[in-house]
Amino acid sequence: MTCDPARGPGLGIVERASIAVADGKVVAVGDVALDGEVIDAKGALVTPGLVDCHTHAAFAGSRAHEFALRAAGATYQEIAAAGGGIAASLVPTRAAIADGSIGRVLAARLSRMRAQGTTTAEVKTGYALTTDGELALLDAIASPAPIRVVPTLLAHLIPPERRGDRDAFVREICEHWIPRATRAASIDLWCEDGAFTLAEARAICEAARRAGKPVRGHIGQLSDLGAAELLAEVGALSADHLEYVSDAGIAALARAGTVAVMLPGACVQLRLPVPPVAKLRATGVAMAVATDLNPGSSWSEALPIQMWLATTHFQMTVEEAWLGVTRVAARALGLEAQQVGTIAPGAPADLVMWTTDDPVDVAYRYGTTLVDRVLTP
Repeated sequence: MTCDPARGPGLGIVERASIAVADGKVVAVGDVALDGEVIDAKGALVTPGLVDCHTHAAFAGSRAHEFALRAAGATYQEIAAAGGGIAASLVPTRAAIADGSIGRVLAARLSRMRAQGTTTAEVKTGYALTTDGELALLDAIASPAPIRVVPTLLAHLIPPERRGDRDAFVREICEHWIPRATRAASIDLWCEDGAFTLAEARAICEAARRAGKPVRGHIGQLSDLGAAELLAEVGALSADHLEYVSDAGIAALARAGTVAVMLPGACVQLRLPVPPVAKLRATGVAMAVATDLNPGSSWSEALPIQMWLATTHFQMTVEEAWLGVTRVAARALGLEAQQVGTIAPGAPADLVMWTTDDPVDVAYRYGTTLVDRVLTP
């Protein structure tokens, strides 16, 4: 399953194909002669390595008690108002940065993601919320890892100790975080009630533009503040969540070519309405699927589980789910030109062998690990 757009809009299935690889790149796909080391896939499905385009994997601590509270009926907003939510992850993450353990914690998570077929993962900062802490998280994220990692600087929210001077905090992000975030591939922000206002989000976007960094955004998860139109205006790579988004916002994203990142794990766990998938599809907005790996609303390291949720709860097609964790996810990360998420000449040799010959099985047989082997350069 090549997911190669040169083979058409679908999954690019090539029956009984060989894949020639040299120097970490795919050389040829199809009826090609092989020499050197040969791996016999024995009739199995071979796909591009999965691309997880939205994770918060750089955190420490657990918020399992919040899961129990939600199971008993508490809302995200109620838990946050009581001191939970993102603010509850600041203390353990800051401590892990200080003692140097955050890198080991992150590497272990990335290894578990690889075992589930992920070979590229975006990882955000956002659980330190100080200048030095966020830059230290970026350093940890950009360190050598068991898979390809795309570091993102995330303006997550105003920390409790800075709520009295939020204007100064936003200026600190714009004037200190972003200009110094040389390791970040993009700048992300959360525009939401309880996070950043639309005006603050615009200031952060402008600072990203001055620094030459592309923008991504957490928007429309709990309410629609009009951030879809803002992200479209600045040509953002992706708009993530989108449980609440207007028709005008969807049309703007379509015109801008911004990818909509679906995060079904968080949506289900927080009992939110389903994003308007049918409208996104009809308007021509490309959809990616990601884990949203985080300690509060989606502690999931497995993209296949998210594919199952996407095809059942979100009513995406199997083809949309597969493209959403391969080439469309790569596009959301700005990796389209590198052909990440495809098996095509010149693409990185990130391959997964599955213990099935049917792509449907990976989403259908949820909770069952069908990964046979993960191959990376």
